[in-house]
Amino acid sequence: MQRVWGAICPWNLVLFNTPFNRILPPLRSSEHSSHCAGVHVNEISVFVSQYGGIVLFAIVFAEQVGLPIPAVPVLLAAGALAGVGQMDLGVAIVLSLVACLAGDVVWYEVGRRRGRQALSLLCRISLEPDFCVRRTENFFTRHGIRALILAKFLPGLSTLAPAMAGLFGIRFTRFLGYDGLGAGLWALTFVLPGYIFSSEIEAIAAQQSRAGMYFLVALGIGLVAYIAFKFVHRQWVLRELRMARMTVDELKEMMDNGQEVFVLDLRGPLDHEADPYTIPGALRMTADELEQRHGDIPRQSDIILFCACPNEATAAMMALMLRRRGIRKVRPLAGGLDAWRARNFPLEAIPAPAATGLVAG
Repeated sequence: MQRVWGAICPWNLVLFNTPFNRILPPLRSSEHSSHCAGVHVNEISVFVSQYGGIVLFAIVFAEQVGLPIPAVPVLLAAGALAGVGQMDLGVAIVLSLVACLAGDVVWYEVGRRRGRQALSLLCRISLEPDFCVRRTENFFTRHGIRALILAKFLPGLSTLAPAMAGLFGIRFTRFLGYDGLGAGLWALTFVLPGYIFSSEIEAIAAQQSRAGMYFLVALGIGLVAYIAFKFVHRQWVLRELRMARMTVDELKEMMDNGQEVFVLDLRGPLDHEADPYTIPGALRMTADELEQRHGDIPRQSDIILFCACPNEATAAMMALMLRRRGIRKVRPLAGGLDAWRARNFPLEAIPAPAATGLVAG
């Protein structure tokens, strides 16, 4: 176990022990010099013993609230330390479960209170592309409330699912039950393998300890590269989707003047169930249906698309798709239905769709 301790020594100020564990035995001075020069091992041991559980909680919580910090390596290492008797397995699982639930409850409440604004904010914090909102909604439509369990294992969807559950008005007790089950399975999936293969992880840690600071530098570079990749990818997506939008005032003027305009409502069934209104005369068609039926779109009319994604991401993607297929007079509607409603323009009620069972709670 001293090899594992030496391997993670520069990290153990922030990882993996709990107030319930004994203080680890100090290393010999020669080992201390070779692995963690300049840092007193007793001080590190005391710090980790007292605050490691708090930091473990914080890392998992940070990932769940959307920060681009991967928690899986932390869970695996926590399981490995539990396997060699340096951490309580039950405490590690409970801390991970509670931290995961706490982060999800935060976004559930934000989604319930702030609606679509929460999704836009969450996309910016997590560095996920805005069209992930449509992916998450489609996932909810296919799997119902079980999506809260399955989404835990899918990058991007895990972050957005709690906020979307709040947005669609899923009852809190129902949300807590399904999300808690998903959080528990997620924690077990990564803590238990670390516990079972603790000997193998200890051997790997011993090899890494010999690499010393070079390994830590490589690890730091990898983390920075991961965050940089997500940031660059999001900016690239937003740049690709950048195009002229039509304002709601321009659309209203065209409609009042009797110009031929073809409005497409790209929102999905859950959006229609939660907000059963649309722009008068709009044709309801999901993005997937539009990809299959783009041949039915009139070529000579002005085509206006609106969706419920932040930054009109889905509408912009579909507009680019239609342009590639020869339909040039197509633009997303800036602000979508929310901007139309904010101007007190008339709305058209949508016939009640088949209930998904989500919005009703």
